[in-house]
Amino acid sequence: MELIADILMISGTLAVAVYCMVLARRLSRFTDLEKGVGGAIAVLSAQVDDMTKTLTKAQKTAAGSAGRLESLTERAEDVSRRMELLIASMHDLPEGPAPVETPSQSEAEEKSEQETFFLSQRGRVEAAE
Repeated sequence: MELIADILMISGTLAVAVYCMVLARRLSRFTDLEKGVGGAIAVLSAQVDDMTKTLTKAQKTAAGSAGRLESLTERAEDVSRRMELLIASMHDLPEGPAPVETPSQSEAEEKSEQETFFLSQRGRVEAAE
């Protein structure tokens, strides 16, 4: 009976040894830096670094855009104030129609000559281009 118990103990020990070897191989593959979880962790670490750099750039760009938007808003508010003043000053004007001045014959001829001169000068500039 002792012989049978010893044989069973030895076979059980061999089975456990083989199982431990199989587990050791699996664990070494699991922690391999190129294929296993170690490789996945390395890739994820690189991606986190890239995302951190991208986030930093985006934050700088957003800060610059916010500054420009703030300056444009201030300019728009300044223009709005000016327009309000202009509109308020328009209420002070008389409501009657503005007198229409008819140009005299000499003024019309002078204006025609100026337009002709302008057109001739414009023709020279276009020809030069």
